[in-house]
Amino acid sequence: QILTEMDGFEGNQGVIVIAATNRADVLDSALLRPGRFDRRVPVDLPDKQGREAILKVHCKGKPLASNVDLGVVAKRTIGFSGAALANLMNEAAINAARKNKSEIGYEEVDAALDRLTVGLAKSTTLMSPKRQRLVAYHEAGHAIMGALTPGHDLVGKVTIVPRTNGAGGFTLFLPNEDRMESGLYSRRYLEGQLAVALGGRVAEEIVYGEDEITTGASNDLQQVRNIARRMVAQWGYSMDKLSPIAWEMPEPGGLGAPATASEETEERIDAEVKALVDSAYEKCKKTLMEHRSLLDALTERLVEKETVDGPELYKLFAEDEKVQASPELAKRREEIEEAVQKMKDQALPTKKSA
Repeated sequence: QILTEMDGFEGNQGVIVIAATNRADVLDSALLRPGRFDRRVPVDLPDKQGREAILKVHCKGKPLASNVDLGVVAKRTIGFSGAALANLMNEAAINAARKNKSEIGYEEVDAALDRLTVGLAKSTTLMSPKRQRLVAYHEAGHAIMGALTPGHDLVGKVTIVPRTNGAGGFTLFLPNEDRMESGLYSRRYLEGQLAVALGGRVAEEIVYGEDEITTGASNDLQQVRNIARRMVAQWGYSMDKLSPIAWEMPEPGGLGAPATASEETEERIDAEVKALVDSAYEKCKKTLMEHRSLLDALTERLVEKETVDGPELYKLFAEDEKVQASPELAKRREEIEEAVQKMKDQALPTKKSA
């Protein structure tokens, strides 16, 4: 029907047909011929100024507290679309209503952010002390590796509060907006991602031994496989063994699609993926063993408080003698100092109880 209406034989002057899709690459070519949907207008995710403007639109009619700065909220919502920002403010309004508050404050916005990104918080009263400590070590492993890996994203929060998405806890990283907008990731950053993702499993191995490693790292290992595979097969990071060639497409081919690599090449790809992961695993294990005291200190803090924010986490690093004495971490210490100030600028203020 739509093709018939757009065939060009009727003079429908002044009529413009607009359509939206997230998968323009799979549209039928008949729709994209000249005279039909032949003009595309990409709509990217909004930057900080765009997010702030969108938040102002979705806050109209909502009782927002006078001390809430939408610019601060915009800094914390990197990668959010307009629909996600609308959902954020709706969740914040619901949180305020649940607490019988007449205004939406930073506390409600922060809780809405957590719910949208990692799920609704569950009670920890049913969690045994043993399991709580295991989760704390797991998340501490991620956080320490993230904080000590040069060039990695900032650690915004570490918590052992379980979520409705099945996570026993989580480590929240604040992505670099320039890096996310450009979509350009260096080899050093990607290798750091591998080491950080393995941090939880390696921490369990160091503390409890190989026989007591749990399945808690299931999602982490899937992330590791995905990054390492793409590094080798799509981004050409194994030039010595495979040449800088894209051996597979970002989107897998359908049934009957021709193979893009021979069986021999697939075996070499698997070998290179394994080498990348093994290297990241050794790096992660070496780092966590060298900084075991820091791992224990953060774990104790998590068991005591359940949630540790970024500035408090980096304060632990600033007080650690090994971190301060290590010449290899000199540049990272400078990044941490900048990170603490940036974290304070991006933090959502909370109301302090008397």
